[in-house]
Amino acid sequence: MNSFSFHRIGPGQDGQDQPLPRRAEPGQWPKTEAALAVVNRDLVATLPGQEALVLLVVPSEETLPGEADGEEQVYVALPDGRWHGNAVNATDLEEGAPPEPDDDAAVLAAVADAAQETVMELLWQVWPVCPDHGTGMHPRPPGTSTDWYPGRPDTAGAPMWWCRGGRDGACHDVCPVGELTATLPGKQRRAPRRGERRR
Repeated sequence: MNSFSFHRIGPGQDGQDQPLPRRAEPGQWPKTEAALAVVNRDLVATLPGQEALVLLVVPSEETLPGEADGEEQVYVALPDGRWHGNAVNATDLEEGAPPEPDDDAAVLAAVADAAQETVMELLWQVWPVCPDHGTGMHPRPPGTSTDWYPGRPDTAGAPMWWCRGGRDGACHDVCPVGELTATLPGKQRRAPRRGERRR
């Protein structure tokens, strides 16, 4: 558990009465689960031996006595329950708004970004790596330029693993999130398929 992200510090804040994070129940966050399955394909293909990431639900600490439970926050975590970074769900919802956005591409981008943050910060592993330049990639909309910023209105579509490029700065889309296997050399590309057949 990422205790720094969960427990309050200070007088009278011993953390004894705080609800504990738990793995998400299957079907509780269907779009987020589907997005994580796509991202896990990339993780398992490019980091052999790494177990798939999981969704961790963290109850809100802001529930006041006599109130219903606050909004839950969902994080992408390692199988042991550690996570790093921001929640992948909206935590400040308007009344009646769904907890997951309707836009599948937005959910996939948020989950890919959170997965990358967790892997890089907790495993000290640059992930994923561009096969052409050997540098870290990031989830971005297709056709992203170096001056892109989140929320920019002229970029849309399913997220791609994007590389800033080498010294020449020639940024490029590498592949859609979930399709990193296709960028691997032959022997590495076949290894995940053999693993799936054994299961």
